Amino acid sequence: MNPDLDLVVVGGCGHVGLPLAMSFADVGCRVGIYDTDEDKINHVRRGQMPFRERGADELLLKTLASGRLELSNRAEIVERTTVVVMVIGTPIDEFMNPSTRVFEKVVDELGPRLRPHSLVVLRSTVYPGTTAFVKRRFQQRTADIEVAFCPERIAEGYALEEIRTLPQIIGADDDAAFDRASALFEKFDVEIIRTTSEEAELAKLLTNTWRYMKFAIANQFFQIVHRAGQDHSRVLHAIRHNYPRAADLPAPGFAAGPCLLKDVMQLAAFTPDHFPMGHSAMLVNEGLPAYVIDMIDHRQSLEGRTVGILGNRAEGIGRADRRRPAQDVPADRR
Repeated sequence: MNPDLDLVVVGGCGHVGLPLAMSFADVGCRVGIYDTDEDKINHVRRGQMPFRERGADELLLKTLASGRLELSNRAEIVERTTVVVMVIGTPIDEFMNPSTRVFEKVVDELGPRLRPHSLVVLRSTVYPGTTAFVKRRFQQRTADIEVAFCPERIAEGYALEEIRTLPQIIGADDDAAFDRASALFEKFDVEIIRTTSEEAELAKLLTNTWRYMKFAIANQFFQIVHRAGQDHSRVLHAIRHNYPRAADLPAPGFAAGPCLLKDVMQLAAFTPDHFPMGHSAMLVNEGLPAYVIDMIDHRQSLEGRTVGILGNRAEGIGRADRRRPAQDVPADRR
C-alpha cells in the first residue's frame, strides 16, 4: 500500500503548482502532484522543468532524488492525504464574465475521494465568494471539509525565492481552517496575515488589478510622449533616476499576458458599472499592439503585410528577462 502524503497539489505541473510542490518537498514534506497533462508529468518525472524558473532545475532533481515528490495523472492520489492544494483559477467566459464551472467539476470529481475533515487550500486567483462556494459544494457532497484561500503572490521566474520570503495571506472563515492552513505555510518560515476568505480574494484581485493599472498609465504616458515626438526612454530616465517617489513607474510594454487582464475583468464583474478605471486600463493595454502597428504604418505602409510583435512579458522593473510569444498582427487590423 502506498504511504500517506503530507499534501497533494492539484494542477501541480504549472507555473504556480510546481514551484510550490518542490518547495514543500524541499522542507521535508511528502508531496503528491496531480495533473491531467501527461506530457508535463513525464517531463517532470525525467527531471526536466516544463518552463523556466530560476533555481528550479537543480531543485527538481534534488526533490525527485529525495523520494518526497510523487506525480500522477490519476485523481486517486488525493486519497492518500488530508491536505489538498488546488491551483485552479477562475476562468472568464466569452462575455468576459467569471465562471465557477471549473470548481463545480473539480469538487464533484475530488469530493468523493477526500478523507473526512480534509483541508482544501485554494491557491490561484478566484472570484470573490468562490472559497465559500467551494466549501458549501463540498459539504453538500461529502464529509465535512475545511476550505481556505491562500493566494500565490509570486512572479514567474522568481517563485522559489518569493514563496519563502513574501508574507502569506491566509483567508479563512473559521479558526480550524486558519490553524491548519497557517501550520502548512509556516513550514516556509514566512509571516502570516489572517483575513476572511473574501478579504483574501479581494486582496489578490486588487493586487493584480493595481499592477495592470500601473502598466496602463505607463503605456498611456508612452503614447503621449511618443506622439509629441520625444524620446520616452529619456523622459522615463529623468523621472525615475534617484527619485524614490517615481521608482515604481514601469516601462511601457505588453502587460503581463492574459492573467492580469482576466483579474481586472473579474473585479469589474464584481462591481458592475462602478469600475471605469479598470475598463480604461484594459483599453490602453490591450490597444498597445494596434498603436505600435499604426506608428509603423505611418512611417512605411504595411498594406497587405503581416507583422509579428515580440513583446516583453515583464511584470515590473527588473523583470526584463521574461518573454511572451510573438503576436501575429495583420496590418489591416489596426
